[in-house]
Amino acid sequence: MRPAASGATATPRGGTLLITGATVLDGTGAPPRLADVTVTADRITAVTPPGTFVQRDGYAMLDATGLVLAPGFIDPHSHADISPLEREDDTSKILQGITTEVVGNCGMSPDPRPDGGFGGLFERLDAAGYVTHYCPLAGHQALYEAAMGGRPGPPDRADARRMGMLLDEAMEAGAFGMSSGLIYPPGVHTAPDELVELAARLPEGRIYATHMRDEGRHLRRSVEEAISLGVRTGRRVQVSHLKAAGVPFWGGVDDALDRLDRARAEGVDISQDVYPYHASSTTLLAVLPPWFLEGGDDRVRRRLNDPVQLERARAEVEDPADHGWENIVAGDGYDRIMVSSTRSHHHEGATLAGLGETLDMAPFEVIVHLLRTEDLQVHMVDFSMDERDVETVLRAPRTSVCTDGLAIGLGGKPHPRLYGSFPRVLGRYVRERDVLDLPTAIHKMTGLTAEVFGVPDRGRLAPGLVADLVAFDQATVGDTATYADPRRTPTGIRWVMQAGHVVVRDGRWLGTRCGVRLAPA
Repeated sequence: MRPAASGATATPRGGTLLITGATVLDGTGAPPRLADVTVTADRITAVTPPGTFVQRDGYAMLDATGLVLAPGFIDPHSHADISPLEREDDTSKILQGITTEVVGNCGMSPDPRPDGGFGGLFERLDAAGYVTHYCPLAGHQALYEAAMGGRPGPPDRADARRMGMLLDEAMEAGAFGMSSGLIYPPGVHTAPDELVELAARLPEGRIYATHMRDEGRHLRRSVEEAISLGVRTGRRVQVSHLKAAGVPFWGGVDDALDRLDRARAEGVDISQDVYPYHASSTTLLAVLPPWFLEGGDDRVRRRLNDPVQLERARAEVEDPADHGWENIVAGDGYDRIMVSSTRSHHHEGATLAGLGETLDMAPFEVIVHLLRTEDLQVHMVDFSMDERDVETVLRAPRTSVCTDGLAIGLGGKPHPRLYGSFPRVLGRYVRERDVLDLPTAIHKMTGLTAEVFGVPDRGRLAPGLVADLVAFDQATVGDTATYADPRRTPTGIRWVMQAGHVVVRDGRWLGTRCGVRLAPA
């Protein structure tokens, strides 16, 4: 960790900081209470009735009158794995009040790599320093690629053993669990039994987080697969960004949540997270059939220049019938899919349907054109969800709030969730729409996530825990990021503290990286 220096404001050396006048929400879901809080070094030392301590006792003072004081927010689903290596500080999360994020989701993690085991990147990340505390998962895709050494196809028994050994190594190196992305290669081609075999190796208390195989037509079947893994392995399971994707499948979250509730009642340790938007975001490659993506990028490039393969893909993509995979185009249409970033930064912000008119191409030809000219480096925003479903998932008791945010280095017009998810919940869904009460919302951003992922000494505002704190004005807190202008900072976040250091004040990053890489509790 980089020590607090010119930017961050620290608690007085050898002394205690007294935070006065705050309305405290402790992260458990308990009602708010007026309290004074003391911080010594990096720890909360007391939470007491107002006036218990006075300035003449020698404390440094921080007045939080009129503000809500909560534990630092924890993002359970982030893709900012390599953000510490960016030249620019990635402040997209810390300015929301997020002090800790879980990375390595959807099966994607930078380690392990074919040329080394898990943790080889940690030395570089640790040296660079972290804006937020960093909780890594081991991605199934990375385990596969490291074990296979670049060879395509399903793993044989020797490869499977190698994947298991790499997962063991990841757990020993401090990974919080394992993730899978079952709409992406190789996850889309991986049998449930293979995932069970891997997840069963996780130590007690570590988590299996999954981007499920189908979030649309076969949502229920995908939920059953996640539950089955939890039953068969006895391990904790997190359903990532639960949704009903695709207009014909709206409303499907009710059945999914009911099934998850029944699984929990039967003893399965399973939870879910959600981002508070009706659009998703991923790579444009995800609109293509799984067979088109098989074998790696070079084979995809060849298929993009094969008229026979392209016609087969187009026919399947534009056919609303069930082909056994999550068909985004059939579910949403070309007019709901917006290009968010490209390698050249051309066409960002345009829909596939709109580009078809501009370029005088059929929309499927636009997909092919973009993937060819941008060498596969295209991301999209897909307006695939219903607001009612978002609110339904958000209300569910075991739902945590997430961003699903990518690293800032992609540029373009990223999904606004990267910059606004947590303040959006507090503004839109607590203050404006009354979907959640404030203590429940804070619990979903802090204590619940810390419990599910085993984040140590964080997630609650209580004596003895690390002083990761956020102070905000509930009358003004909210998101300002939009799909057209996503890189806008939220309002109402007055200050953010990490381990006793104030790192954000009045919406401004103070410039010092005070995050650390954490180890599981």
